Amino acid sequence: MTAGCLRQHKRAARAMIVGAAFALFGTASAFAADPIKIGQIAALSGASAQSGEAITRGLTLAIDEINAKGGLLGGRMLELVQRDDESTPPKGLIAARELISENVAAIFGGIDTPVSLAMVPLLNKEKRIYMGVWAAGTGITRNGADPNYAFRVSAVDALVDVKLLKFAHQKFGAKKAGLMLINNPWGQGNEKGLAAASKADPSVEIAGVEKFENNDVDMVPQLTRLKDAGADSIILVVNAPPGAQVMKSRERMGWMVPVISHWGISGGRFPELAGPTAGDADFVQTYSFFGKLSPVGQRVLAALQKKYPQIKGPEDVFAPVGTANAYDAMHILALAIAQAGSTDADAIRTALEDLKTPYEGLIKTYTRAFTPDNHDALGPDDYIMVHYEGDKIVPVN
Repeated sequence: MTAGCLRQHKRAARAMIVGAAFALFGTASAFAADPIKIGQIAALSGASAQSGEAITRGLTLAIDEINAKGGLLGGRMLELVQRDDESTPPKGLIAARELISENVAAIFGGIDTPVSLAMVPLLNKEKRIYMGVWAAGTGITRNGADPNYAFRVSAVDALVDVKLLKFAHQKFGAKKAGLMLINNPWGQGNEKGLAAASKADPSVEIAGVEKFENNDVDMVPQLTRLKDAGADSIILVVNAPPGAQVMKSRERMGWMVPVISHWGISGGRFPELAGPTAGDADFVQTYSFFGKLSPVGQRVLAALQKKYPQIKGPEDVFAPVGTANAYDAMHILALAIAQAGSTDADAIRTALEDLKTPYEGLIKTYTRAFTPDNHDALGPDDYIMVHYEGDKIVPVN
């Protein structure tokens, strides 16, 4: 080989090495830039669509903040992937299977306990993180699975039931509560929880239990039976549309008994559907944008106003619990992913159960959000009672 040929050969070899290096760098950069997909399965249409939109807003704000700081795991951006469960368990299961196939790092649930109860066994089997941010069914997180991949930043029925009876007694002097429950697993779970709460604290006994279907429009017969049984208050467990029918039936009867409700009525157009007595129902929440806000609350409200121009103030934040729970839950999940150094479900689960970094959230400061034995980040001290004033959700005085 001549000297010229040798030099040409060396230059070609160097070019190949440099090209290979750039190719490897490009591949590594592409891998590092792959987004971390975050799934959301919620009611994005239908009567409870406001709940899904509220959750979307909370997740989006948190994701925007995380991505603005450089994302996670060396610059990987978070990407929200949504599916509409239409408030039906079969649709939720189909959506869960789709998102598992898309390799999402976690799936955030929606308002409907039956949908979440249908999805959680699949997600535990497939080793995928579930993060509940609304549905309060006790069995969602307390499901007996080991390991358990279901976590929640939301209310828990077993604890809410204690709160509802206690509030009925303290505010209204109630001694005999009549239960009006949606006839599905959520209602069934609360029937057991309310019975247990009454047994533990007999200040309020259960006068009777009545059930109704999601499409029922006349609840006068059920309410009449409770009235005849001596009920001095109604404990209501239902979502917005049938909840509105309960209020209308009560109004037609002229039975102005206090109504203390679970929070399902805040996930839809309850004031519009219920009419003038909508404000008579006091219900539980985990957060309110009214009153003196923490620095985090001020920042989040300002971000909501900037991103959604129709929000001029706290009164324009519909279904605030969905936004607040989702916002905090997304940031907690991000801390777990960072601590795990991975999107592996087992690594994230282990990190969630022992987070090293406290998180100053919207609802509270989470010193240790979860433990191996407790996958619910919120407790009774984090619940507040509110009601509607027009379309506004405001704290009860």
